[in-house]
Amino acid sequence: MVSKITSRKKGRNGFSLIELLIAITILVILGSVVGMNLIDQPQRARHGSARVQLETFKTALHLYISDNGIPPTQRQGLLALVEKPTIEPIPANYPPNGYLDSRTLPKDPWGNDYVYIIPGRNGELFEVICYGADGEEGGDGYNADLTTSK
Repeated sequence: MVSKITSRKKGRNGFSLIELLIAITILVILGSVVGMNLIDQPQRARHGSARVQLETFKTALHLYISDNGIPPTQRQGLLALVEKPTIEPIPANYPPNGYLDSRTLPKDPWGNDYVYIIPGRNGELFEVICYGADGEEGGDGYNADLTTSK
């Protein structure tokens, strides 16, 4: 029995410095890969949120047209979706709560105003534009313009 106990003590206890360094290196590499993926998530979420909001505007504008025969004018703008316009032509069939769930006109996820153009640039009846992360026309990636135009 004594011989078994002494043989264990002669064996290796713990990890060597090389093994610890390899384990730490692997953890750092994995952490940086995961970290780089997480850094991109807020911009990706804002981009997706802007797309959803543009579709909401598009649906609300189609409902406005269905009720009133024409879209809001350029002067009435998107504000006509949350409060009844006081600028001619005043819609005859405006719902009491407007066309959006909000009582205020939402801004894009980067805090900028959406742009409303009538008629749209590609011949559509209207177009709503979000200028992306940089808030300026044009751009690539998350700075690219998003639009209701297809």
